[in-house]
Amino acid sequence: MCSALIIPGGESTVIQKLAVNYGLFEPIKERSQSGFPIFGTCAGLIMLADEIIDGIEGQFGFGGLDVSVRRNAFGNQLDSFEADLVFSGVDGPVHAAFIRAPIVERVGPEVQVLSKLGDGRIVAVRQQNLLGISFHPEVTGENRIHEYFLNMISDAD
Repeated sequence: MCSALIIPGGESTVIQKLAVNYGLFEPIKERSQSGFPIFGTCAGLIMLADEIIDGIEGQFGFGGLDVSVRRNAFGNQLDSFEADLVFSGVDGPVHAAFIRAPIVERVGPEVQVLSKLGDGRIVAVRQQNLLGISFHPEVTGENRIHEYFLNMISDAD
């Protein structure tokens, strides 16, 4: 039995194509709307967003997070960087790696902003059962974001 789903970083258009080609797109979309816990990192955040800004023609995601997300908001691979963040619900700074990362440009009224960069740009959000972040905690060995998600799963049971 599957209790939750993590949609990893990578290329959001490839995730979309594979989900459609393997018949997983609609089941994942339905699960996200039914309260099933889903955690999207980087490209996964793009897939959970209701609106994808500057996506390629025909690009769409599973939706569910009432946010607008801009793909590759920081530039290309060479523009990758790391930063320490305050993350609501996590004690102490979170060391985050941003690799061709998206940014959340708009949040709906039901969306909780969990983390921002020092300049105020939003990099982590939650809406009920859905968690989305712009960065890669696995790259820096940061496991507290995954622990946060595990708590979301426990709370959903």
